[in-house]
Amino acid sequence: MAGMITSGEVKFTGSGTGILRKTYLKNQKGLAPSSLWADLEETGHNRNAKYELKKLFPDTDTSDLFATPKPSLFIQRILQIASDGPSLILDSFAGSGTTGHAVLKQNAADGGHRKFILVEMEPNIAKDITAERVRRVIEGYTDSKGKAVPGLGGGFQYCRLSAEPLFNAFGAIRDDVSFEQLAEFVWFVETGTGYDNSRPKSPLLGIHEGRAIYLLYNGILKDRKINGGNVLTGPVLSTLPAHEGAKVIYAAANKLGAPRCQRDNITFKQTPYALDV
Repeated sequence: MAGMITSGEVKFTGSGTGILRKTYLKNQKGLAPSSLWADLEETGHNRNAKYELKKLFPDTDTSDLFATPKPSLFIQRILQIASDGPSLILDSFAGSGTTGHAVLKQNAADGGHRKFILVEMEPNIAKDITAERVRRVIEGYTDSKGKAVPGLGGGFQYCRLSAEPLFNAFGAIRDDVSFEQLAEFVWFVETGTGYDNSRPKSPLLGIHEGRAIYLLYNGILKDRKINGGNVLTGPVLSTLPAHEGAKVIYAAANKLGAPRCQRDNITFKQTPYALDV
């Protein structure tokens, strides 16, 4: 090492905390590391990305598709280097949905269990291109040549941001949040599916996989006292639509006690603290 320092092959940076090393051609084994990925067969290119998108949307004019899609091979190559099976991949500028496509491809290739979160702020692109591309890749589609392409499998949830958050800066439910808004959120937290707001207003939101899901929210039971419409008590329980199986009840507080809940097959979840995804 002393000889390498004397010859200048190894140098220390000004602060002395870093090392710079020269590698001469005669000592080089194989190719030097490079930041240039020149193998287009492995990483794809812009023309390939547009062709890939056109195959997925054969009935859509090219001019109406996303203008500058990324090649899924490029993102897939990054995933091969920088992710393992249980990784969570975030793309805050989802665009045409290439990242979701690449995650599904790489999972299919190596049996991984990567998940992805795609964020697209343009509503039409999010609904008609981003989500639709992911859906077709999962379920299968017919390409621009009429060939059936099998799906890669998997699944995803399509979520929309509300105009205003349900919670204030202190984590409490905003005073002006309606029952319908909170019911939609509770239903999604419990089932991962959308809530039908056209249903008659009721503390019983519905039954999902044998579980009855209830929401006690001040006012829905026509009682605006703090210990009336949004607290689970014996009298309140007796007024709820009956269900013989398991019951999940969201309320501000629970006055029944653990033995009663166990006997009546009730899982109590306190709002707003249980409302997370």
